[in-house]
Amino acid sequence: MDIFLILFSAVVVFFFAGIRIIFEYKRALKFRFGKYIKILNPGFRWIIPIVETVNIVDIRVITINIDSQEVMTEDNVPCSIDGVVFFKIDDPEKAVLEVEEYKFAIMQLAQAALRDVCGKVELDTILSKREEMGKNIKTIVEKETQEWGIVIIDVKIKDIQLPENMRRMMANQAEAERSRRARVILALAEEEAAANLLSAGKMIDKSPSAIKLRLYQTLANIASEKNSTILFPFPEEVLPRNTKELKMDSKEEKTKSKKDKK
Repeated sequence: MDIFLILFSAVVVFFFAGIRIIFEYKRALKFRFGKYIKILNPGFRWIIPIVETVNIVDIRVITINIDSQEVMTEDNVPCSIDGVVFFKIDDPEKAVLEVEEYKFAIMQLAQAALRDVCGKVELDTILSKREEMGKNIKTIVEKETQEWGIVIIDVKIKDIQLPENMRRMMANQAEAERSRRARVILALAEEEAAANLLSAGKMIDKSPSAIKLRLYQTLANIASEKNSTILFPFPEEVLPRNTKELKMDSKEEKTKSKKDKK
């Protein structure tokens, strides 16, 4: 009786030892005595203990960081650049059988590609065209990983660290550029204001009453502050008048004299 109980217990332990539960987002490679057999799909699976083993692979999108790399750009500016790689395993069989550690291999490829791509362009291109740099790195890494059954989804450049003196120079350059733009805008505004003033002056010259109204308006603006006193050294009638107005006055006097004689 004890023998049957021992055998039954051994069978139960043997059965439960071979149970494998594979999640939907994973795949399992089945090996028998070290030889690859097939890929196990998600669900309840059973393998022969000791004889068979499984290697589980995650087929979701995986993210790995590219460690900061010291890069010398084409214009001889040293900088530290890091990034991130997004990839997915398309063929679990190749990912396990063709490369020892695919994560480490992809990281090394990405680091080398980053140094290669960023070293062939100037600093301004790296700062202004990060998306393009990421696409170039992705193209280089994809050529190698296709044989491993891995698809590179995207490569992003995260941060660019510049030397302190370069940061100061770039800040001074940006400040000078903003100052130049401000001066250009101010000069254009002065030119536009001068043109408008010239046009307004010509319009005011055509009407003596407009000159008086403008004078009174200016005096009213000055007097609104109540902190100044306005003095007229002589009456306004003494001020020189426009020649056109004098001619009109002379004509009116002549017509009046003719009417009086009649």
